Amino acid sequence: MTSSIHIAVIALGCLGFASPTFAEGEHALDLSALPEAGSIAPAEGLAAWDSIHAVLSHPRCLNCHVGDDNVPLWGTVAAPDRIHGMAINAGDSRIGAEGLSCNACHQTSTRPNAVPHAPPHTGMDWRLAPVAFQWTDRTSAEICAQLRDPDRNGGRDAARLIDHILHDAELIGFITWSFDPGADRDPAPGNMQAHLEDMAIWTAAGMPCPEP
Repeated sequence: MTSSIHIAVIALGCLGFASPTFAEGEHALDLSALPEAGSIAPAEGLAAWDSIHAVLSHPRCLNCHVGDDNVPLWGTVAAPDRIHGMAINAGDSRIGAEGLSCNACHQTSTRPNAVPHAPPHTGMDWRLAPVAFQWTDRTSAEICAQLRDPDRNGGRDAARLIDHILHDAELIGFITWSFDPGADRDPAPGNMQAHLEDMAIWTAAGMPCPEP
């Protein structure tokens, strides 16, 4: 990672939220051209949402954004609904605390995922996303409505959605890994910088969602 990048205030707000935030750290992402709240037309925001949805609906994300059966997927582009092998169930804890911990195989590490067939690892403890963040079996409109709702997105307003990406990049976490999963795995479309910019455009446009 690069040396610390000191970033100016990002003034992002929408749907009544206006919460400036400082974003500093070794995330190696360029924030210089991110738009301010209200500066983007809804049509451009919807176009950015389509790019965001292409990432969120990719197997790299869907495999851990599953429902209340707590069963992760081993989906690929060719077979997106393939169930995780070895009868794995992450339980209500979503970390496998009730049986076999996710971290028993998925170690927390920032080393490259270079070994084929080895369990992938990231700089965060491996886990399923909370049930409220389920994206499997959800339409683009449903995922969009969930992502902009603080009651269903971890309490995040527009600025905190941006910070979520930056924090992940600092830790080399799940979002970062999805674009560079290694070992011949299908990467999510685009890259971390493009995803950050799409999220900034979407939030600056007021988080528009497609029609249900």
